[in-house]
Order: sequence, then structure tokens, then C-alpha cells
Amino acid sequence: MLGWGFPPNVSGGLDTHVGELFDGLSDRGVDVELVLPAEYAPEDRSGVIGVPTGDGDIITRVGRMSSTFAERAAEADIVHTHDWFGYGPGSRAKANADVEWVTTFHSLSTDRNLDPPQREIETERRLAERADHRIAVSELTAKDVYEQYGAECEVIYNGFSECETTGRDFKAELGIDGKMLFFVGRHTDQKGISHLVYAMEKLRRDDVTLVVGGSGHLTDQLKRFAELLGIEDRIEWVGYVPEEELGDYYASADLFVSPSLAEPFGITITEALSAGTRVVATESGVNEVLPEDCVVEVEPDSESLAAGISRGLNLEGMPEYDPITWDEVVEETLAFYERVL
Repeated sequence: MLGWGFPPNVSGGLDTHVGELFDGLSDRGVDVELVLPAEYAPEDRSGVIGVPTGDGDIITRVGRMSSTFAERAAEADIVHTHDWFGYGPGSRAKANADVEWVTTFHSLSTDRNLDPPQREIETERRLAERADHRIAVSELTAKDVYEQYGAECEVIYNGFSECETTGRDFKAELGIDGKMLFFVGRHTDQKGISHLVYAMEKLRRDDVTLVVGGSGHLTDQLKRFAELLGIEDRIEWVGYVPEEELGDYYASADLFVSPSLAEPFGITITEALSAGTRVVATESGVNEVLPEDCVVEVEPDSESLAAGISRGLNLEGMPEYDPITWDEVVEETLAFYERVL
């Protein structure tokens, strides 16, 4: 398998998925090796092969893993890559060894970018055409892969992530007297945070404070936007949220809000629900496997978000749902491997 990060060194749901899949397959006696950039690889972990990727853009750095990945594939039955960055290493492994090439689509370039890089789109197209077998993390993602690249995927949903709580009250620590909304994620266009900030202006009459976790290239612009709207005193920018604090941030909030323009699955939604916090969210893959009353679904615009937040704050109790476990994900993936072999 080829990955990029590994818990706790994660930058998103893909890294969590790879970590859970690697551990689960290993626990079941599968001979699995995972090639990662050395800077994100755990030390002294059997089966994890760290490759120094050095400086340069991500394509250059991924390229430095290709030869190692192809060498390790010589003794494998299956190579499994994830998203567009696996195209080069996967192609080289397929050319050098008699293997079945499986790739998982966690998101597409059009999900991550308002103006996707053409090189990334063409790489995704080649990946969709040349991989032997394709998996998508939701029906939403599978539909997008088919519509954009004409390739069919089998759906294996992500597992639901859970957060531990300690009882720490971040609402009190931040001095919030009214309702607390929480968002955490990368500050990129995909996450739709500007719509959420604008929704706060429409909730001006309500005693509501938005707590924003995470960071990214849009952070300064978003803060300036809040200042222009005159609502900077109603938003707390808490930056990077350590994993050990995340559950308490979710639990302290009255609502978790996911305003993404595109959310192929939505692990943060599952984390919030695990902490007992209601969710307001735009369309996402995880909504497909949750009861209708579990998420207040909204459109990615400020008017819809503001209305959804008002509706969510007036709901009582927590809806019941059956989470998908990572054990189920591993079993489904293993069954998929056995079928393709």
C-alpha cells in the first residue's frame, strides 16, 4: 500500500483511513507493507517503509517513492494506492510486477479546488482509466468519478471516527455565555468557511459564538472578512486543535457545522456525533448512511447555513444511529481483495 501520512501525523481523512486499514489487515495476518514519506512514517513499526522525499512539490516528492514502491511490489499480489498521488508509483509497480492494482478515491481535484490544476485532473483521469480496480468512499464520490472520468467504483464507506472526551469545558474557558458553534478543518476553499462566517453576520441578533479550529492559506483572509462584516468579536480562532483536545471541543459546542462545498465522506461529522453534538452540514458521503434526522442538511450558502443553525439550536436530544466501524471497513476491503484475486 502507498500512503502519505500515518496517525498521529495526519492531514486528513485519507491518512486516518490508511492507518486503520494497515493496522486492521496486519492484525488479520495479511502480509501488508506500507510505503510512506519518511518524515510522516512512524519509527520502528514493522511493515512501514519510510522513503525520504526531500524538497520540491508534491509530484516531485511522490516520484521519489516510486522506485521503492515498485521494488516492494515484486513480491505482492495487490498494490493499493489512494487518490491521484498514487498514479505514478502504481503505474510503475504495475509495469514491473504481476499484480492487481487497486486504488481508492477519497476525493477528486474538483472537490479540493475551485480551479483545479489541469495536471492533477489529467493524473486522476489516467488513474481512473488504468487502475485495475477502483474503490470510492461514498456513492457521492463514486458518482463523481463516473461522471468526470467514465469509470465505475465499488463503494466501501469510511469507518466512523470517535473522539474521547475528558469533561474539559472549552465554552467556559473561552468565556462564551451563549451558544457555541464549532468548526474544525483546513482553511481552504473546499471547506466553505467564508459562507459560515457570512452566516454569522445573519445570526447577529442571536447570542451565538463561532469557534474555528484549524488553519490554512485562507486564515488571514477569513479573519479580515469577519472584521469587514463587523463580527470579529463573535468568532474565536483557536488554530490547531491537538487530538487530545478535539473531543472536548466537539462536546463543548451546541452545534458542529460543516459548510463544505464538497465533502466526499465527512469524518469530522462522525467525530462530532460521537461526542454527543448535533451537526449542521452540507451534502456529504456520510449523510448517505445516517438516519435523516441525524444531520440538519443545508446548502453551501450563508442563508441556508444561518437557517440550518437556527433550526439545529432549537432541536432537543440526540438522534440514534449505527456507526460503521473500522473493523467493518477492513473486512469489506479484505473481501474485495479476495474477489479481485
